[in-house]
Amino acid sequence: MMSFEMNDRKKIGIGLTGFGVFFSFLGIILFFDKGLLAMGNILFFSGVTLTIGLKSTMQFFMKRQNFKGTISFGAGFFFVVIGWPIFGMILETYGFIILFSGFWPTLAVFLQRIPILGWVLQKPFLRSFVDKYRGRRVPV
Repeated sequence: MMSFEMNDRKKIGIGLTGFGVFFSFLGIILFFDKGLLAMGNILFFSGVTLTIGLKSTMQFFMKRQNFKGTISFGAGFFFVVIGWPIFGMILETYGFIILFSGFWPTLAVFLQRIPILGWVLQKPFLRSFVDKYRGRRVPV
């Protein structure tokens, strides 16, 4: 059985990832401030690298099925840095969705187990949407 111990490196990585998401969100709220967006991208990527390790990060981003997401995420980061933050964030969002699309079913199950949010997600108009992304077939 694999041990999921939380060492200091992983704690710092999760913190950096959280700060990366926060700075990116703040950069979007403050009218696509390119400095905050670039800082958020750097913190997010370094946090992911510290959390799962350099080798696993390289393997994840270099998988054949992830090339489209990796290229669009990298191009989006480049456009943010050179001063086109709106176009860059559109490319990064597309790349993020492509890269992490395999995690949506796990995220859907996790969200359904949160006490209040899970109750809301069990409503009929949201349940079919959540079940679709969990991988379950929705009866027609």
